[in-house]
Amino acid sequence: MIFHSHQLEAPLINYVESIFYYKGFRPDHSLERVVPTGHLFIIFELDGIERKTINNETLQPNGNFRNAWISGMHKDYLTISAHQDSEMLVIQFKTNGAYPFLKVPLHELNNQVIPAEDLFGDDVLLLRKQIIGEQEAAGKFRKVESWLLQQFDRSKCAPNEINLILDQLKSTPMTENHAIFSAYPNSQKHLINQFKLYFGLTPKVFHRIFRFNKILKQIHNKEALKWSDIAYEFGYSDQSHFIKEFKEFSGFNPGEFIELDFHNDETNFFPLDRDG
Repeated sequence: MIFHSHQLEAPLINYVESIFYYKGFRPDHSLERVVPTGHLFIIFELDGIERKTINNETLQPNGNFRNAWISGMHKDYLTISAHQDSEMLVIQFKTNGAYPFLKVPLHELNNQVIPAEDLFGDDVLLLRKQIIGEQEAAGKFRKVESWLLQQFDRSKCAPNEINLILDQLKSTPMTENHAIFSAYPNSQKHLINQFKLYFGLTPKVFHRIFRFNKILKQIHNKEALKWSDIAYEFGYSDQSHFIKEFKEFSGFNPGEFIELDFHNDETNFFPLDRDG
């Protein structure tokens, strides 16, 4: 498989987590589960293969996507199709980065996957053609970077006090929630509305998502795990609370997660049918 990531510079590096391109991906499965990470994505298929979103319960298709699409902030896991010989380019925004480019209240996109032209019109389809027309990854990245800079509106950036609270949520235990929120100069309702506008989800949901992703990183490639210790370390009230939240975000309880060997996979994508 060919894989390239783009080295970002200012101002994009402040808003975009990564831009990456791959070709020739041959997964050993046809369905995969994506857990919430606190990121919004713009995704371009460059291979002409239709992608599908899948009902989490029935595992039947419930959405079809071609060309380019936007995956908003998700607070629940998402099931998607995986395909042989895939070629795609992905823009992954930072948690606080998407609003200056999309310019719509991000909560309107929560738990949704929508065609990118619904927001950007034919302009984003033209960009896809330009990406395909570039033979080298570096040329593809230049086209995307130029387009992003055209979309960027600095006046839509989140206020500093909102960004500060977001940063604290990434690094502070859940037990410090009250102290973080009480330091905000306006009401909690105002804080929640600001988060929904600029970031999509509420502060408490983001805090839970950040905690869950830290847990996934901690258990990655580990065989011997004591769940009660992890529950205590990450501030859950008890082990049953931990198990409930783990299943809410991943669809599996911790024991199933290890039994299915997901702790040895990518930390956010888990195959559901390894036979493909």
